Amino acid sequence: MSSQAVRLPKQFPVGTRYVIEGRAGHVHLRYLEFPDGRHVDLPAELAERSHSRAARARRRSRGSVAEKN
Repeated sequence: MSSQAVRLPKQFPVGTRYVIEGRAGHVHLRYLEFPDGRHVDLPAELAERSHSRAARARRRSRGSVAEKN
């Protein structure tokens, strides 16, 4: 059985797994798997979006270093 996550708890039971499935550097599935067998699907787009923000921040910091030299 699978359900969509709205809010996640601050703590998880021992044995909970965070699973990321992807290919060629692209995330296709993310979900939590609880010890009792339940799955909670997490949106894959969030992983890609946060990665993009980090990449933009790195590019900005590199550009500002280059300007100082």
